[in-house]
Amino acid sequence: MKLGKMLVLIIGLAAVAFAAKYALTGGAADSPNQATQPRRQLDSVRTRAKELERMQQQQADDITKKSDGD
Repeated sequence: MKLGKMLVLIIGLAAVAFAAKYALTGGAADSPNQATQPRRQLDSVRTRAKELERMQQQQADDITKKSDGD
């Protein structure tokens, strides 16, 4: 294989690898939303979990009051 063909092959493979990496990461690696999106999602899950805990505690307290009142 001549040096020119080998060079074209290496550059082509590098271009394909770059395109695949770019497509899989969803764009530029230094995107400001890239680090904050998982954090926002985790915060919303934590908030919802706290709301559910409060609701369950309230229901448990109500059941306890009903059983003590009977």
